[in-house]
Amino acid sequence: MRTRASAKRHPYDDAPDTAGSFRRLATLPPGRERDTLREEIVEAWLPMAERIAGRFRNRGESFDDLRQVAALGLVKAVHRYDPELGNAFESYAVPTITGEIKRHFRDHMWTLHVPRRVQDLRNRVRSANQDLAGTITGRRPTVAEVAEHARMSEEDVRTGMEALESFTALSLDAEFPGSEDGYSLSDSLGSADPALATVIDREAVKPRLRALPERERAILYMRFFGDMTQSSIAEELGISQMHVSRLISRCCDRLRDQVMRDAA
Repeated sequence: MRTRASAKRHPYDDAPDTAGSFRRLATLPPGRERDTLREEIVEAWLPMAERIAGRFRNRGESFDDLRQVAALGLVKAVHRYDPELGNAFESYAVPTITGEIKRHFRDHMWTLHVPRRVQDLRNRVRSANQDLAGTITGRRPTVAEVAEHARMSEEDVRTGMEALESFTALSLDAEFPGSEDGYSLSDSLGSADPALATVIDREAVKPRLRALPERERAILYMRFFGDMTQSSIAEELGISQMHVSRLISRCCDRLRDQVMRDAA
């Protein structure tokens, strides 16, 4: 039967009295007996760990996974608890288990890395929305109402609301709502135009082309814009194909050097 002193010491009505077990655990050397006793203590406190996990329901994670994370936090608490400090075990275990669950959400549930401050704002906004849902019907709480209830600035509320919608990322293969032909987000994304680099190069060389002598400018135009062969250009201008080749190479080298200097 639990004494009045132990009942006062434990804030949970069904908290097991494991003070003696912890004192005994501290005296045992590493080995099977110590491991068995630690497992018995963990099993005795599992209901409390599950109740803590229940506080985090409906946040995008399955309850079974939350129970496992809470159990891991409980094991850590049992392993680290020092009865000589004089504090009740649950006063150490509750924040340890809660912290383990929160780390799980922070490290495993967010698709993108989100600063801790933004995560905290999201949680405060979500909690305020839940509280206000019982007093407001037919609409969602306004930014001002959430800010007043949570004692936050409206700017922080907006940041938290944006984070509420960013907990997970939409797959590029996800079909758009209402789409009947399998149209997905990836179908709406553009791609780099392979001709873009050519446009940039042409714009960069235009001023230098205008400064060339008329014959050299005409040769480059016929070769690169008229797609004429060197032999055709030579015949058009009445000069040798070799001379056309030398002029093209010389002009291209000069233009390249000038454009590179302009860029520098």
